[in-house]
Amino acid sequence: MDSPTDTLHSLISALPDGTVVTDPDILESYRQDRAADPAAGTPMAVVRPRRTEEVQTVLRWAASHRIAVVPRGMGTGLSGGATALDGGIVLSTEKMRDISVDPVTRTAIAQPGLLNAEVKKAVAEYGMWYPPDPSSFEICSIGGNIATNAGGLCCVKYGVTSDYVLGLQVVLADGTAVRLGGPRLKDVAGLSLTKLFVGSEGTLGVVTEVTLKLLPAQHRGCTVVATFDSVSAACDAVAVITGRIRPSMLEFMDAVAINAVEDKLKMGLDRNAAAMMVAATDDRGPAGAEDAEYMAGVFTEHGATEVFSTDDPDEGEAFVAARRFAIPAVEAKGSLLLEDVGVPLPALAELVSGVAKIAEQHDLMISVIAHAGDGNTHPLIVYDPADAAMTERAHTAFGEIMDLAVRLGGTITGEHGVGRLKRPWLAGYLGPEAMELNRRIKAALDPDNILNPGAAI
Repeated sequence: MDSPTDTLHSLISALPDGTVVTDPDILESYRQDRAADPAAGTPMAVVRPRRTEEVQTVLRWAASHRIAVVPRGMGTGLSGGATALDGGIVLSTEKMRDISVDPVTRTAIAQPGLLNAEVKKAVAEYGMWYPPDPSSFEICSIGGNIATNAGGLCCVKYGVTSDYVLGLQVVLADGTAVRLGGPRLKDVAGLSLTKLFVGSEGTLGVVTEVTLKLLPAQHRGCTVVATFDSVSAACDAVAVITGRIRPSMLEFMDAVAINAVEDKLKMGLDRNAAAMMVAATDDRGPAGAEDAEYMAGVFTEHGATEVFSTDDPDEGEAFVAARRFAIPAVEAKGSLLLEDVGVPLPALAELVSGVAKIAEQHDLMISVIAHAGDGNTHPLIVYDPADAAMTERAHTAFGEIMDLAVRLGGTITGEHGVGRLKRPWLAGYLGPEAMELNRRIKAALDPDNILNPGAAI
């Protein structure tokens, strides 16, 4: 039987020089994603291919030796989806960075290693726009966005990653490369396999190329910011607004987030506010101005202590940047367990108030920020990992928040993925029949369970 060294040497020799990395210091940096899963193992190697054919080589080798492969983008994931395994391979797509843009069909063909921000910049040169915009858009990759079906601030109007994926090239567990979909807005031939892979967290195949749908450049419209002394009042305003119009953004920050951002950015935010809403409309002409006026009126009717409206792009972007900075600002208070639960809009206020009760019960700081317009919330649990008792309370609160969301008719994840941190709650959320169907699909595509074992399914 070949030793692990001999086995790995056969992979090294089959790929271009430098593709396979075994330096211990480099391996250490690939063990965890941003979730910092404490159960992370040490891989035997990191493989950084540049072409689909090289990914095929890796997976054929892995399949023949029954070696686990953990696909990885830029490591910004928040659920442990890219946690390395002892003796496995981390397959990083970071070197796969080609892109071509077709303004006629309004599509882009991109490799997964490009950052979300880089795709936006590339298509903007053609007067196009790629809408999905996670708060981490400057550092997260398109491949990672596809793996978790990432959303972002503009989802309330424009939808999530899967709404913009027209086609994929995917390498399966046995090394077979398949093309799914393509640059067509309508195509219902066969099963909807493209959408099956979006959000599958690297458990069904490795995406090596994606065809993205683009829109004309977004109009820079009006921004409305409101502060409230009541969380429930702010959430009630959200339901009224979304029942009447489709804002391009409708974001929520609680008191903890407001103060954390103000500590860092010194913007003059109201430290006494219980909630702050950042809303926007990107409709052109009178329609945009009317929607902004309507949102300001709803906020006022629901008891906002201050309402600020602007059609100045720079002023508006300053408040959007404050919302995007909320996670790093809260993270400055300590290590984070980042939640990603979603509920129907009528339950939003009950979820936020329930999280506050959980925080009080466990003597923890928990901030809630939210893509309020679609009910996707991000409770941020602050804790000290060196404090064993606090760490235990934080993990207990983590589970209680998911249980609360499910009781309210919600989900355990809206855009971060299940990964490894949320896997213990997946079966209870899906139910036995749906869980078994997930497992049957996984077994059909990856019978030896070499693709990201232990994640998601």
